[in-house]
Amino acid sequence: MHLPLLIAGSLNLFSAFLHLIAGQLDLVVPLWESQMELAIQAQWLGAWHMVTVWLFGTSWILLRSAFQKQIHAQELHWIGWGYILFGLCFIGSSLFMDAMAPQWILLAPIGILTFWGTRNRIAQEKVKEVVSIK
Repeated sequence: MHLPLLIAGSLNLFSAFLHLIAGQLDLVVPLWESQMELAIQAQWLGAWHMVTVWLFGTSWILLRSAFQKQIHAQELHWIGWGYILFGLCFIGSSLFMDAMAPQWILLAPIGILTFWGTRNRIAQEKVKEVVSIK
């Protein structure tokens, strides 16, 4: 079992449910009640649910990988980068708007834990790649 991936996947799943429930109440419902143009609301809602799909999908991948002996570290590495970059987006928007967008508190650790869980595996994959070339 890969403990960092298990923690990352569990934190990710918690984030997915938090996004789905609390985010729906705090962000989506007020959006529907706003005077924003319907086409813009539809696009915003679509983007919201794209994030929901991403959160649940990557939770499944990380949790499944936590229990596999052979993991695909390069693919998981991309998930880690995604979460680091998402966290940086929320830090940047917090600074730009001078208002706290706390999502980075959950997103960045998922990326860090994913990197931690794949660090040895990526080195092993690179060695195998070099050996197979020779």
